Amino acid sequence: MADSEPGFLIAREEMHKSLAEGGAPIGACLVAKDGTILGRGHNQKVQKNSPCLHAEVSAFEDANHVDTTAYIGGTLYTTLSCCDICAGCAIFFKLGRVVIGESKTYRGGNDYMASKGIEVVELDDPECINTLQTYIKEHPEVWYEGIGVKKGEKGI
Repeated sequence: MADSEPGFLIAREEMHKSLAEGGAPIGACLVAKDGTILGRGHNQKVQKNSPCLHAEVSAFEDANHVDTTAYIGGTLYTTLSCCDICAGCAIFFKLGRVVIGESKTYRGGNDYMASKGIEVVELDDPECINTLQTYIKEHPEVWYEGIGVKKGEKGI
């Protein structure tokens, strides 16, 4: 089952690491088709004051100078559904699968990735859902700014 795969367990570890650093609790892990861990990362919007250092992008950055053919057919594990930036990375690097801890809070580019031939697995993981929901209640301004919604507007 995908929720017990090493890549997803690492993504959850990264989610908690971001939260411990004061950031949005979103983590990711990038795994090659052969099971090799290529990179791991977490959302660093708050920590590095970066508008696009999302967990998935952070995992690609952590992969450093890996030959990009290593991504082909690989899997991106993420605790939250990919936004358009992160879905674009999955498509661009020809990943075969994206495993998502939760997509109830934010649906993101799931359908778009699927339309491009990527297998999208939605786990509805209670730990991911509860951690993010608690964070949003405590830090709504960070969450809504992070998804491009102005204060007072309805969330996605």
